[in-house]
Amino acid sequence: MSTMSNPTRRLHGKVSLITGAAKGIGEETARLFAANGAFVVVADIDDELGKIVVASIGVEQASFHHCDVRDEKQVEETVNYTVGKYGRLDVLVSNAGIVGTPSSILELNMSNFDNVISTNVRGVVATIKHVGQAMVKQNIRGSIICMASTTALIAMNISSMAYISSKHALLGVVRSSCGELGEYGIRVNCVSPHAVATGMISQCLNMEWSEIEEMVCSSASLKGVVLKTNHIAEAALFLASDESIYITGHNLVVDGGFTAVKSLM
Repeated sequence: MSTMSNPTRRLHGKVSLITGAAKGIGEETARLFAANGAFVVVADIDDELGKIVVASIGVEQASFHHCDVRDEKQVEETVNYTVGKYGRLDVLVSNAGIVGTPSSILELNMSNFDNVISTNVRGVVATIKHVGQAMVKQNIRGSIICMASTTALIAMNISSMAYISSKHALLGVVRSSCGELGEYGIRVNCVSPHAVATGMISQCLNMEWSEIEEMVCSSASLKGVVLKTNHIAEAALFLASDESIYITGHNLVVDGGFTAVKSLM
C-alpha cells in the first residue's frame, strides 16, 4: 500500500537527496518524503527505474539524477545538481548499498570485498562529505541519515563477510561525522533495519518475499507486525524532521527487538 495515501507535511519545503532511491527502501523513502512536503532528488545507477519513480511522484516535486556513489565526482555532481535545482539541501538519506556475493572469510574474493566496501562505506563517506560541504556553505542545520543494518550490531549466522564488515564500519562513519558536523548544527544518524523483504535481499538469500517476512517474524520478539519497507521509511522520516531536532549520532534500530532479545532455543 502506498505511503502517500494519508500525507502530512512534516518536511514541508525541505529539499532531500536520497541515494539508491530507484527501488526498495530508497524508493519508499522518496515517496514518503514527497508525501510529507519535501522536494526529492532520486539518485541511483538505474536510470530507467529512477525516472519511473520520479514520474509516479510528480516532476513538480521530484527529479532524477544518475549517481554511482563509488565515483566521488558523480556524488559531487549530484549534490551540485540538487542545490542548483532547488536552491538548498536540507536532508540526505545515504541509502545506496549492495550485499555482494555471500562468502566466508576462508573463500573471500577480495575484489568483491573491495566493491562492497567502496559502495557501502566509501560511497557513504563521499555523500556525507559533499552534502556536508553544501550545508555548511549555506548555513543549513540539516539532517544526514545513513542506512545501516542489524548486521552492524551482530554478525548473525550468514556468510557475508563484506556486507557485515561494511555495516559495522558505517556506525563509525556516523559517529565520527556527527562529532564534526554537530559544530555546524548538522545532525548525523543512521537507521538499522532487520532483514526487510526487498528485491536485493530476496536475490541474495534466494528466497521469496513471503519467506523472508516469515523468517523475520519468527526471529523478532515483537509479534503481530510484519516488517515492511514503509516502517524503515517512517524511521528515516522521523530523523529527517524537526521532531528529532536534538538527536544525533544515534543508531535507530528497526528490528522488532531482534537484537535486544535472544531466544535460548
